[in-house]
Amino acid sequence: MADRVSRIEGLRSMNPADRRAAIARAGHLTDADQAALAGSDVLPLALADGMIENVIGKYELPLGIATNFTVNGRDYLVPMVTEEPSVVAAASYMARIARGCGGFLTSSDAPVMRAQIQVLRPDDPHGARQRLLSARDELIEMANRRDRVLIELGGGCKDIEVQVFDDTPVGPMVVLHLMVDVRDAMGANTVNSMAETLAPRVAEIARGEVRLRILSNLADRRLVRARVEITPQALEMPGFAGADVAQGIVEACTLAIIDPYRAVTHNKGIMNGIDSVVVATGNDWRAIEAGAHAYAARDGRYCSLSRWERAAGGALVGTLEMPMALGLVGGATKTHPAAQAALRLLGVSSAQELAEVTAAVGLAQNMAALRALATEGIQKGHMTLHARNIAILAGAQGGEVEQVARAIAAAGEVSVQRASEELAALRG
Repeated sequence: MADRVSRIEGLRSMNPADRRAAIARAGHLTDADQAALAGSDVLPLALADGMIENVIGKYELPLGIATNFTVNGRDYLVPMVTEEPSVVAAASYMARIARGCGGFLTSSDAPVMRAQIQVLRPDDPHGARQRLLSARDELIEMANRRDRVLIELGGGCKDIEVQVFDDTPVGPMVVLHLMVDVRDAMGANTVNSMAETLAPRVAEIARGEVRLRILSNLADRRLVRARVEITPQALEMPGFAGADVAQGIVEACTLAIIDPYRAVTHNKGIMNGIDSVVVATGNDWRAIEAGAHAYAARDGRYCSLSRWERAAGGALVGTLEMPMALGLVGGATKTHPAAQAALRLLGVSSAQELAEVTAAVGLAQNMAALRALATEGIQKGHMTLHARNIAILAGAQGGEVEQVARAIAAAGEVSVQRASEELAALRG
């Protein structure tokens, strides 16, 4: 398939149908894909009824496309599902700045997930650990008999780990971890099935009683990393020298490194971008959120997932590292037509590639927030984009929405009252 082009001039000024057509041309989408992304009853009620329980209908959120992304030298059009104004625009704008400086560079670990088997009341906890480790090959072979297809694809259980908790409220405890390469799956069903298969044998070896047999969403063996380097010249903006913007971003990030109150909001901004891609591709955004925040607190204190610093030549360097358990197979990624179309638009060929692009979006989102905080403040740009929502609340329809939004944004008074006045004048 031909390479996608992520730079599309004038996309923001088009109407939704024209945007969709432009995206389809750039992303080589079929008519069926366009229809799926349009959201016109794309999820039949019968299909929705099979996805979850007690279905009574469907619930929609806006689907936007982040443009300008270059990751590891390749262009990507990135689908994002979110209700929050400025997220898609901010990611696209930062990607455009990064594009002129070589784009984002990413890497990722093998897609290894972790399943836990909890053993209660072992006779001798440390002896149980030694016995389980001695049975490593047997346990791995048993686990891999559970999923021959995964083995054929190069995945499967690769190792075990055993932890001892000498003193807990319910007594000594041993926990065995299965380390499973799940290939292009998120992996929950695979590792849960393996854990349940092994549980009786683990209980026998450990001479205890097995309770929990389930995956961990702290996918710390499945990390993804993104990096971007921006020249001071690329950061220049009216009233602010590029070097000052770079330094301001570094200083703003520093507070998130040392203070958990700031770190939570800082990381929420990163997740604004990441969650939007995860939802659009039918993946489990709750698992990604849980793993991200646990990883942010891995050293005993919650802090920033990203780091921003100045290189020797003055360039701004941003890095992000976090767990990212995404899949291309299984779950909604294979059942929801819009999720399938979103993945075709992205054009990723593996779960690792999807994770890397998603991490780049998170870093771009972080850069946008820090740039705003370090210069004109977060509200100016956000409220300008929020103005369309306010115009709708005031009763604007069709083409009136954009006209009223522009007027209240230009006046610096993004309120329903001012929008109502502008709308009345427009209609008057």
